Amino acid sequence: MAMHFDLTDMQLMVNISEVNSLTKGAERSFLSLPAASNRIKNLENSLGTALLYRNSQGVTLTPSGEAFVRHAHIVLRQLEHLRGDISEFAQGIKGKVRVYANTTAMNEFMPAILGKYLARHPDVSIELRERLSYRIVQAVAEGTADVGVVAGVEPSENTVADGLTFMPYRSDNLVLVTHQNHPLAKVDRIAFADTLSYDYVGLSEWSAIHAFLRNAADMLGVPLKFRVEVGGFEAVCRMVAAQVGIGVIPETAAFRYAVTMPVKIIHLTDAWAFRQLHVCVRNLDKLPPFAQDLVQLMREDVEQEEKKTDQVTG
Repeated sequence: MAMHFDLTDMQLMVNISEVNSLTKGAERSFLSLPAASNRIKNLENSLGTALLYRNSQGVTLTPSGEAFVRHAHIVLRQLEHLRGDISEFAQGIKGKVRVYANTTAMNEFMPAILGKYLARHPDVSIELRERLSYRIVQAVAEGTADVGVVAGVEPSENTVADGLTFMPYRSDNLVLVTHQNHPLAKVDRIAFADTLSYDYVGLSEWSAIHAFLRNAADMLGVPLKFRVEVGGFEAVCRMVAAQVGIGVIPETAAFRYAVTMPVKIIHLTDAWAFRQLHVCVRNLDKLPPFAQDLVQLMREDVEQEEKKTDQVTG
């Protein structure tokens, strides 16, 4: 059965779902109530199923209505991306690369990489978003992201079946940072579970590490007590130095700030604390050449880092 969908109908259904009211949904859509009611009736007839439950208190979505709204959100979001991309092309941008990265890559590695890349490609723009690693894999598989940088995710039968390729990138450990006078500063290694009785300085709830640590604590059945939440690794260390609490951040950042702040770096014994990062792409050969250039630059970054390590250890 051929189905034809109207964008106005999609936006109307989304608006109705947000306010549980046909009248208010119509107002949000700049439609009269009769016009909105007629659109919903025609849409239901076309689909052959009811989208709304109607009662004296308003309207709610039927299961098919929930499915319709879920897909409408995706379509409308993609259209916003389309408008944004076309607008950039009209302003002279010839390409756009959508990069999703975990917290460590976002803060520690991507700034330098993207600085080099954009200097070489002045007519390309980057859309950089921070996400949890499993969300990044999802986004790359679905085509929402062109390039992903993930931690703790290894190739599997499912990801291979999805056509995903994982290339080793950097590695970095998550470590505990405390004030040098904190009770835990007496040890060099500790299990995450043994830190949960203390107050934490955390990254913003929008940070991937924030959600990761909450999940790790939930698995242990112990709540993570955030005394304060801040916006970056330096701010975490400053709060730790002020004896507000303890924190977990990447080792590279911890060593950088420990040079000038009274913080102690303690290695976590948990297996998940070791972070092997991978670059994740789908069909590398089918990416635009300017996106492939970014992946190649990241490969070169790995090679340069390995040479530095060899020089230090050699």
